Amino acid sequence: MRVIALTKRILQQLIRDKRTLGLLIFAPILVLTMLHLVFNGDDYVPKVGLVEIPEAIIDQIDTTDAEVTIYTNENDAQQAVHSEEIDGYILLDDATTSAVFLEGSDPSVNSATLRWIQSAFSSLQQGESAAQFEIDYLYGSSDMGSFDYFGPVLLGFFVFFFVFIIAGVSFIRERTTGTLERLLSTPLRKWEIVTGYVLGFGIFTIIQSTIIAWYAIYVLNMMMVGAFIYVLLITLSLALTALTLGILISSFANNELQMIQFIPIVVIPQIFFSGLFNLETISDWLSWVGPFTPLYYAADALRDVMVRGHGFGEIFVNLIILFGFSLLFMLLNGLALRKYRKI
Repeated sequence: MRVIALTKRILQQLIRDKRTLGLLIFAPILVLTMLHLVFNGDDYVPKVGLVEIPEAIIDQIDTTDAEVTIYTNENDAQQAVHSEEIDGYILLDDATTSAVFLEGSDPSVNSATLRWIQSAFSSLQQGESAAQFEIDYLYGSSDMGSFDYFGPVLLGFFVFFFVFIIAGVSFIRERTTGTLERLLSTPLRKWEIVTGYVLGFGIFTIIQSTIIAWYAIYVLNMMMVGAFIYVLLITLSLALTALTLGILISSFANNELQMIQFIPIVVIPQIFFSGLFNLETISDWLSWVGPFTPLYYAADALRDVMVRGHGFGEIFVNLIILFGFSLLFMLLNGLALRKYRKI
């Protein structure tokens, strides 16, 4: 009977906790739905340029499985690769395929592009197979592995994830111990309290982000073409965003368990839009979510620096957007504090 009574009490607690009950059901459904949409999405369609190829040969090429663009000179095709309009181009010399030039930053895209080239040009029976093409890369090389491409995304994700958790749980502890309530009873303004917490936690996140970035690049030998200072700047910007978001979300949680329950709703979905999976293969009605998530911009900036070797000019917009997210979350934090101030 005592076991039954204990079981009944636990069930009653779960039923009363509507948030926990809802997340137990809703969160797995959300994650499973996203996995379904990602892994059952369309196959990637390579974007290929054809440079100085006679129309007689173009007519023999099956272009149904690729987006083909015709270029009259190689300079235009190179510019298209630099701007990521195409994944690569083929240059023909004396009616034979002599060179393939790939953007190169994504091994999976490289493979899809080369597979299409093999299939399209093997039917021409020119006496030269795709395996004998001279292949050049704008970024990376044929030795570039999946970890080199996914590494920047994983680096950004782990920085975001752990800062989010630490900030949220720490802020909840400030509330449950009565520290926040005592601060709210002082003449301190809400924006001063928010700024103080952000700066206080921010010093720790600076140290954490620096150590994580340094370890990933110099110990795990993650691909690094650009300057480390830019990687550090991006991770710090992302950490600040995660910090302000974690404090904001903690305002809607009553304890550490409820804070952790927000992870499948707030953190996990961002993985699907960060570049870990190709957004072009995800359903159109879902892929628009990406630009509304901080990790989308951080992963893009990290990949620009670490894989493509870009500088500050290329990542500037992404940094501004990350700081914009942080500012927005800080403003919302100020509004959220109103419910804790006793009038």
